[in-house]
Amino acid sequence: MTATGPQYGARSQGLAAQLRWVHDMLRRDLAAVRELAGRVTEGASPQEVAAGLLDLQSRGPLFRLRVNCLSYCQILHSHHWHEDLMLFPAVRRLAPQLSNTVDRLEADHRDVSTMLDTITELAQGLDRDETRHALVDALTTLSAHLLQHLEFEEESLGPLLTSWHEWPEQRPADPGNRLGWPR
Repeated sequence: MTATGPQYGARSQGLAAQLRWVHDMLRRDLAAVRELAGRVTEGASPQEVAAGLLDLQSRGPLFRLRVNCLSYCQILHSHHWHEDLMLFPAVRRLAPQLSNTVDRLEADHRDVSTMLDTITELAQGLDRDETRHALVDALTTLSAHLLQHLEFEEESLGPLLTSWHEWPEQRPADPGNRLGWPR
């Protein structure tokens, strides 16, 4: 840790590499959740679904998302919350020309949040066929929207984040350190 924040490896890659790393994990686990949703559509029993979720949970280290529908939604909510709280204000401050881009990303986060809430609710009722089909539809919609969002975010913020070799210093615009950034 430095006075301005954590140092990231591979300075030439900057924060963009970190963003891609997290997004790649989200994509991989989203594909696994979609595969499970397909099995649900094909009539997998609640026991088979539970086994599939257990398999997703036990695939590796905690940050590899150990995902099932509920934990995936929670992790994605958290990721977007951190971007909204820390990343986007820094982008607005240091690259005001990207303000419209940040507006779009924040709107996407609100849309994804609504989708995740729907998925979380539907995941509670896998014993009913209509709920299972609604869950598959919701996951399909989330997948399409989220993949577009991740690509847009990487393309639009990647060049800026690549130039950041450490977390930007906190600026006086946040005098109370409300964002909790390291000093």
